Amino acid sequence: MQWKEFLEGPWTLDRASDAWNPWEMMTTLGAATESLKDFRILIVDDEESNAEALCKLLHRAGYRDVEFEKDPREASKRFAEFRPDLLVLDLHMPHLDGFGVMDAVRPHRGEGEYFPILVLTGDLDDDIRTRALAEGAKDFLTKPFEASEVLLRIKTLLETRSLHLELQKQNRKLEVRVMDRTRALYDAQTEILFRLALAAEYRDDVTGQHAERVGILSALIAGELGLSEDAIALIRRAAPLHDVGKIGIPDSILMKRSALTPSEFEVVRSHVDIGAKILSGGSFELLRMAEVIARTHHERWDGGGYKGMAGEDIPLVGRIVAVADVYDVITSDRPYKQAMSREKAVARIQQDEGAHFDPAVVASFLSVVESGRLDGIRRVMPATMFSGRHELVTPQQIVAPS
Repeated sequence: MQWKEFLEGPWTLDRASDAWNPWEMMTTLGAATESLKDFRILIVDDEESNAEALCKLLHRAGYRDVEFEKDPREASKRFAEFRPDLLVLDLHMPHLDGFGVMDAVRPHRGEGEYFPILVLTGDLDDDIRTRALAEGAKDFLTKPFEASEVLLRIKTLLETRSLHLELQKQNRKLEVRVMDRTRALYDAQTEILFRLALAAEYRDDVTGQHAERVGILSALIAGELGLSEDAIALIRRAAPLHDVGKIGIPDSILMKRSALTPSEFEVVRSHVDIGAKILSGGSFELLRMAEVIARTHHERWDGGGYKGMAGEDIPLVGRIVAVADVYDVITSDRPYKQAMSREKAVARIQQDEGAHFDPAVVASFLSVVESGRLDGIRRVMPATMFSGRHELVTPQQIVAPS
C-alpha cells in the first residue's frame, strides 16, 4: 500500500474478524514517540500535492511541527528560519535540484552535528544514490514507496539525531566539568606557589607584599612590551617566585643590618641557584617560567650580573623582573636600609639603562610610570599578605589614581 492510498481511509478495526488496520500498525511501528513529537521536519518537493500528503501522514503519526517548501530556490532561507531536525528532499526539481538544495543549506547546519536528510527519488541509478549519500543524505526512498516505510525510516533517523543531540549535551556538560576542574587545579597550583613566595619573603618583608608587587609590575611592563595576554598572565603568576631561593639563606646574613662581607655576599648570590633548583623539573609552564626568572633576574644587560649573561642572551622574563624587582626593593624599607622616594627610584632605573637594564624594558617601565599605574599598584594591595586568603590582583585592576 502506497502512502497516498494509505491516507484515503477512514480505517476501522473489525474486532470480530480482526481485520488488519494499517493505522494501528503505524501507531505501533512508525508513530512518533513522545520524545520525537516536537522534532521539526521540513519537506522540500516541487509537487505540492505530494508534500501536503506527506505532511498529513506525519501529522497523523504524531509529529507536531512539519512544514513544506515547494520552491527549491527558497529552501535555504526556509531552512535557516525553521531550523529543522530532518530534511525530506526530492531530488528532481526545476530551477534547483536536490543536490543544489543540499549545498545551499549546508552553511546553516551546525558544524560536526548529525543532521539527517532523507532523499525521495524515482531514480534507481546507483550513481545517483551514491552521490546523494556522499552529498550528505543519510537515507533515501525510491518512489513509489510504502507509507509505513516512510514513517519507520523517518522515526529511525530522528531517533539517531536525538541520540546525537543527547550525546552533544552530555559532552558539553563534561567539558564544563573538565574546565571547572582544570580551573580549580590551576587556582590550587597558583595558591601553593603564592604561599611559597610568601615563605621566601617572610623574614625580610613584614608585609609580604614585595613578591606580589613585583608580579604586578612585571605584568604591566610585559603589557607595554606587547606580549600576549597569555604571556602576561603567566608572568604575573611566575614573577612573585623570583626570590624563592632566599628560603635557603641564613637569617644571620639575610637580616644583617651592616654591610655584607664578600663571603656573605656569595651566600646571598646563591639564592638564584637555590630558587632555580626548587622550581626545576616542573611539568607545567608556570613552574618552568618561574625557574627561568629565579635563575636570571639578577643578570645585567652589560654582562656584570651573577652568571655573566649579557644582552638578549638573558631571557626576556628575567630582564623584565630585574627592573620590577630593583624598583620595588629600593622603594621599600628593609632591615638594612630605608625606602627611596618614587622619583629617585625612577631616576635610578633610567640611570642604569643600557648597563644594568635592557633599554626596551626600561622604556616600557617608563610608560607604566607615565600612565600613573605605577602609583596604583600599592593602592590595591592589602595591608599584609600573611592573613586570610587574597584574590590575585591582575594588571587590569591597576589604574592611575584619580
